Amino acid sequence: MTDRFRLTIGQLNATVGDLAGNSARAIEAWQTAKSAGADMLALPEMFITGYQTQDLVLKPAFTAQAVEAIQKVGAACTDGPAIGIGGPWRDGDKLHNAYWIFKDGKLIARVLKHHLPYKQLFDELRLFDSGPISGPYPVGAARIGSPICEDSWYPDVAETLAETGAELLIVPNGSPYHREKLDLRMGHMVGRVIETGLPLVYVNLVGGQDDQIYDGASFVLNPGGQKVVQLPAFEEAITHVNFTRSSEGWRAEPGQMAPQPDIWEQDYHAMMLGLREYLQKSGFAKVVLGLSGGIDSALVATIAADAIGPENTRCVMLPSEYTSQGSLDDAADCAGRLGTRLETIRIDGARNAVEGALSHLMEGTSPDITEENIQSRLRGLMLMAISNKFGEMLLTTGNKSEVAVGYATVYGDMAGGYNPIKDLYKTRVFETCRWRNANHCPWMKGPAGEVIPPQIISKPPSAELRLDQKDEDSLPPYEVLDAILEGLVEKDLALGDLVKQGFDAETVKKVEKLLYISEWKRYQAAPGPRISTKAFWLDRRYPLVNRWRDEL
Repeated sequence: MTDRFRLTIGQLNATVGDLAGNSARAIEAWQTAKSAGADMLALPEMFITGYQTQDLVLKPAFTAQAVEAIQKVGAACTDGPAIGIGGPWRDGDKLHNAYWIFKDGKLIARVLKHHLPYKQLFDELRLFDSGPISGPYPVGAARIGSPICEDSWYPDVAETLAETGAELLIVPNGSPYHREKLDLRMGHMVGRVIETGLPLVYVNLVGGQDDQIYDGASFVLNPGGQKVVQLPAFEEAITHVNFTRSSEGWRAEPGQMAPQPDIWEQDYHAMMLGLREYLQKSGFAKVVLGLSGGIDSALVATIAADAIGPENTRCVMLPSEYTSQGSLDDAADCAGRLGTRLETIRIDGARNAVEGALSHLMEGTSPDITEENIQSRLRGLMLMAISNKFGEMLLTTGNKSEVAVGYATVYGDMAGGYNPIKDLYKTRVFETCRWRNANHCPWMKGPAGEVIPPQIISKPPSAELRLDQKDEDSLPPYEVLDAILEGLVEKDLALGDLVKQGFDAETVKKVEKLLYISEWKRYQAAPGPRISTKAFWLDRRYPLVNRWRDEL
């Protein structure tokens, strides 16, 4: 007689700290698994607490309540499938990232994470203690091994599990998104399958937490690396996978095969989901932003409309005498295409009042960046007033190129609670706008079609803080700037490496200087979704005061 095993994959969204809410979601998913006749429900890594918890998990009261919550979930799941759920475990003076397996209300196994990630945005070596490699555990007719996330990126844990009798690998994950991550993790998991000869189930978290986006995209591989189940990216999903055992071992039957998005859709969905999740999990339903008629604010307005709907997105134009009629028309055109509200508040009077109040101190000086920044800061003040009065989160609109070189005003256009395009270079902003105009997906709440006016995409970028100002008055052309920043930030290249590639030496030195002296600004910047491997904050941590400069 052929053995059968049915697994329910719960690709679900957990909220950090919401122990009651996460518990309820786990039990609801277990009921779904029970109704489907499953033998086991597999939930992601650290699901009970949400992920990443950062130092919250070091607080003894939080950890104790999390353990209590996970035990209550286990006790509630009786007369049905087993449940695997991630959460912390304190053993004496050691704290572990653990995967708990319950059956009929009783704990039957507790797997401890062995490899603790510490690169890029991770700090698990600081938070948790490494556990020994755990052995397999029985559920129904199957013996299961569960490498926890990072444990599956190296051969040793999976190989040990195979050698000690595991017949099937279920890998719970809290694996955050970055561009092309889907292909990267697939390569590692295929390696584990080929090495062990076992089928593998990859169960990933989905949703946003601060700057991190969990893209889901869970999948099932059969021995040899054949993918037989693929869940959607960036969306919650529950699916049931049937396994049969023959003389060759367990094999998964073909199931759901959701198409995977290309890199432009991946990035856009990540930015949109990051904003939607940050708002919902912070308790905000509406946003406000300055719509200048430029490409950055147009893209942010579009992402906001897609995330929470045009009716919940307020755009504000804040012109001065330096604002061109073209910018006024473009902002109105963009808001009209998106269906968002558009207000206009002139800043001339407020600027004149501030300059008048300062005139006795600034008498005898020439106008410079000081006067330009007064305009930007007045815009920030007015937008924050609207945010405070109406409970709408203020979005900032600076792209990664500007954030990198400090081409932004602290307490001005940097004021706000979240920046959806913080990790998107300017050249990618242009291409993303073209992509959105040509594509519309079911998860977008904004309208289809050419929502960003073509003239906004084609015109030269300008801050419009002085007469006839253009970004290229202060910065290299964005094609050059972004290529240099790609080398300095993403690849950690030396100046000499960039000069050998053909970039002008003085330009490279200028960009490096701007990058380093702007660290203090980034320290105060709003969070935004991480879509690269070198996002500003946890991926790239530099001192605020830094006298070192590379030499040519």
